[in-house]
Amino acid sequence: MTVLRFGLTPKMKPVSPRRAAVVAALDIGTSKVVCLIARLQPQSPQDVLRRRSHGVRIMGFAHTAASGMKGGSVVDLVEAEEAVSQAIDIAEAAAGLQIESVVVSLSGGRLGSERFIADVDLAGGVVTDADVTRVLAAASRHSVRGGRTVLHSLPIGYTLDAVTGIREPRGMLGQRFGVDMHMVTAEVATVRNLMLLVERCHISVETMVASPYVAGLACLADDEGDLGAACIDLGAGTTTIAVFSAGRFVHTDGFALGGNHITMDLARGLNTRIADAERIKAIYGSVLAGGSDERDMITVPSVGDDEREPPQFVSRASVVRMIKPRVEEILEMARDRLAQSPFAAEPRARVVLTGGGSQLTGIADLAARILKRPVRIGRPLGLAGLPEAAKGPAFAVAAGLLVYPQAAHLEHFEPRKTRQMMTGNGGYMARVGQWLRESF
Repeated sequence: MTVLRFGLTPKMKPVSPRRAAVVAALDIGTSKVVCLIARLQPQSPQDVLRRRSHGVRIMGFAHTAASGMKGGSVVDLVEAEEAVSQAIDIAEAAAGLQIESVVVSLSGGRLGSERFIADVDLAGGVVTDADVTRVLAAASRHSVRGGRTVLHSLPIGYTLDAVTGIREPRGMLGQRFGVDMHMVTAEVATVRNLMLLVERCHISVETMVASPYVAGLACLADDEGDLGAACIDLGAGTTTIAVFSAGRFVHTDGFALGGNHITMDLARGLNTRIADAERIKAIYGSVLAGGSDERDMITVPSVGDDEREPPQFVSRASVVRMIKPRVEEILEMARDRLAQSPFAAEPRARVVLTGGGSQLTGIADLAARILKRPVRIGRPLGLAGLPEAAKGPAFAVAAGLLVYPQAAHLEHFEPRKTRQMMTGNGGYMARVGQWLRESF
């Protein structure tokens, strides 16, 4: 499968607001693989989640340790395939059905945003569906840098003559019609190998979405998105950011630094095995030192298997001193990325932390001091049947993948580029191209 000059990931058909659907989600992270299967049932708008057209009820859930992944990218295809296949099999058994396709998250590949503005003349003076299609196509003609592929193509707002910020322009009067387009891109190699990994498990990729975007869809109340908010997903191998303004996804960024780096710092500082450092982080991990932490001692197993070697003891305060500098570094990098985004123009907007790294004790207070924003920990909202173990921030991305089909109608796709997108002898990318040509 070959992505040529202009790369496009598969796009899914939006779910009908009047029909139920079964959706499968696959979150392939650096430390864990999560597979969720759910039924989406039409429902009336809810107070907090007005934009959701469907209720989500979990039918199958699986959570396994990841392998063969680093920084959100595939580094060992065979190991990764085994972990993903196991998660899919467990979820299918729990749901009592077999899945054919999945919505897949992407946290690696150096996620980035491109903003394009285009405008066209209105021949009839009234905005029609054809005019909307024409202006979106004009914005999408901008070429993405070499080696990048398009994940999302989202119109943020329309302009009509001198009026900006129009959300629904059809039927309005004017002479010059424009659009502000947000395109999310990632490295082609990362996307291609993640798609190959899923296909080797005999499952098709329905669509691929940016992890921080779906984490925000899962955890942000509609009012937060309207007022302006940033979702920072603190994963094991990456930290990724999504910015929302006026209810729209307007910016994304990320860097390859996450919870695994904290674990490695502990393993080196405590001279213990990585697995034991991860356990100590999970049980005692904190960025705040209490008054008794110098006296409270933690047993640290030695690196070797020699039973004659006695375990060492360290204080909780020592563990905090090893964890806190790395957390501060991650949050400071996130702060600098936010300062370069549209989020900087919204000084009172809040930050929501998700991902396994957000479970460290005291991290919300530390983040509030570093980011100088209100900060809260985000948990999936509005999902029924979610296991207790999956209700925390570590599962925000997986939960958001089940919410995304309700937002898929916001995506724009320009079908003329499918001919540039792929070649191959009937491979997966070619089949995606055929489906797109038939569907659009």
